[in-house]
Amino acid sequence: MKPEETVDYNFKVCWHAISRMYNNEAAKADITTSVGFVLLNINQETGTPATKIAPLLGLEARSLTRILKSMEEQELIYKESDPYDKRLVRIFLTEKGLQKKEFSRQVVKQFNKRVREELPQHELDVFFKVCVRIQGMIENKEVF
Repeated sequence: MKPEETVDYNFKVCWHAISRMYNNEAAKADITTSVGFVLLNINQETGTPATKIAPLLGLEARSLTRILKSMEEQELIYKESDPYDKRLVRIFLTEKGLQKKEFSRQVVKQFNKRVREELPQHELDVFFKVCVRIQGMIENKEVF
């Protein structure tokens, strides 16, 4: 079987193309794709517990810790202890972080708009269904 005929190869190549595109756009705002995705997952009204962000992005806690430290140094976020549970740390966006979040949001919206213009809805529905089934197989350890 040729590599290009395997499911994982096609997912990987496609994701790398998307990632490169997002990184090129993110660089215009002096951020990375990872930072952009974190920004998009922070609720500015209530803050987002740091422990909730990693699972949303499929990241390991250590990777997220490095990203958050970098974001703090860039003054994109700040942390506050939860007033009711001092063990919980909530992440909030600074004004600069809000601007970068909006930039990231527009990039994601533009990409999705372009994909939806190019691909018919029934093809996207099949793609989403396939992705959900593959994730389920992996999570339920039905692969090996």
